[in-house]
Amino acid sequence: MIIRIMGEGQVEVAPDDIAVLNDLDSELEAAIVADNEDEFRTKLHALLDKVRHVGKSLPDESLEPSELILPPADASIEEVREMLTDQGLIPG
Repeated sequence: MIIRIMGEGQVEVAPDDIAVLNDLDSELEAAIVADNEDEFRTKLHALLDKVRHVGKSLPDESLEPSELILPPADASIEEVREMLTDQGLIPG
């Protein structure tokens, strides 16, 4: 899966790593629903850090279409809330 982190670029994440990302996504969504800013910030950074860790960075000139777009690390809780679907940020 090709994932774009807004403002950073794209990474390719193996299918085996999606389950871990979904767990972190669920925790992030819970923090948003609870309107807990501190927990939101912690969970957003954890999710993005994990994507960076398990993903393989694609070159800036790569023209691969992104299958998923994640917010930047400095996104507000409202900005991320607007990006949520009924499956969170990461489907699956």
